[in-house]
Amino acid sequence: MKLTYETLTIGPMGNNIYILADEDTIDCVIIDPGFLPEKQLGFIKQKGWHLKQIWITHGHFDHTAGVKALSEAFDPPIPIAMHPVSYDWAEQNPSDGMFGVRVDAVPRVDIPLHHGVWLGIDPDSQEKIVEVRDVSGHNPGSVIFHCPVLNVAFVGDAIFRESIGRTDFPGSDHNLLLKNIREQIYSLPGETVILPGHGDPTTVGHEKRFNPFVRD
Repeated sequence: MKLTYETLTIGPMGNNIYILADEDTIDCVIIDPGFLPEKQLGFIKQKGWHLKQIWITHGHFDHTAGVKALSEAFDPPIPIAMHPVSYDWAEQNPSDGMFGVRVDAVPRVDIPLHHGVWLGIDPDSQEKIVEVRDVSGHNPGSVIFHCPVLNVAFVGDAIFRESIGRTDFPGSDHNLLLKNIREQIYSLPGETVILPGHGDPTTVGHEKRFNPFVRD
């Protein structure tokens, strides 16, 4: 197994879309596919990778807008992994038409995510390389994907470089987000690279030292 990842920054909200791949098997997963799914498909095709799953950190539309198109570009459709609580929240808070943008809803959840689950790039593989951690607060059912082999964590909008996810949205909980950042992100090794849904990468160690919103 030879893991790697690529970052695509796409769309009007500057979303970071991550593709985690095994260069030995040329299988990959895409994390939080927002806008312009055709561009994402083109990138995967150019790499010669085979898309095996779609992983979603949380239910906000800028992270899910491309899920339906990406999944249904294949036959059978690509499996979708998401926390059921986040999926239910998105169902009850439809984003279609917000900001004048047409957004397809997440059509279904094939792989329910829960705290402590381990995932492989191929859903049928016995080789599990990514740990799911619940970081609810920015959005109900938010998760991060921690990959110890690469020493990275794909964190969605839970935390950013010297900032945190907004908690003024429906379903947000500021105190819960801070608690989960301390317990689920700050408990990772200090050199772990944090890969957020927007903006530049950072590290756990840097945030523990400099993030003004979260204090131990």
